[in-house]
Amino acid sequence: MQDVVTHFPGHGTLFEEKYLEGKAEGEARGKAEGEARGILRVLEVRGLPLSDDVRQRITACTDLDRLNEWLERSGTVEHAEDLFTEEGPVA
Repeated sequence: MQDVVTHFPGHGTLFEEKYLEGKAEGEARGKAEGEARGILRVLEVRGLPLSDDVRQRITACTDLDRLNEWLERSGTVEHAEDLFTEEGPVA
């Protein structure tokens, strides 16, 4: 007969730590994918042409802060490529 091992959350086992790390990474990846889809959708609805390079850069990004900036800018840029132009103070 094989022993059944029960696992109680909060014990800090290596298995639990790796599981929680993977879960957090998956959730972050899902959020990033959702933001990227939102950016692409806004640009498409606005009728802006999307090159493969622009689409790849948006979908490959995992930085949620950057994606949020791009999402905000996607409603006002004249060209999809303008998302990536860093805006700084005008001298």
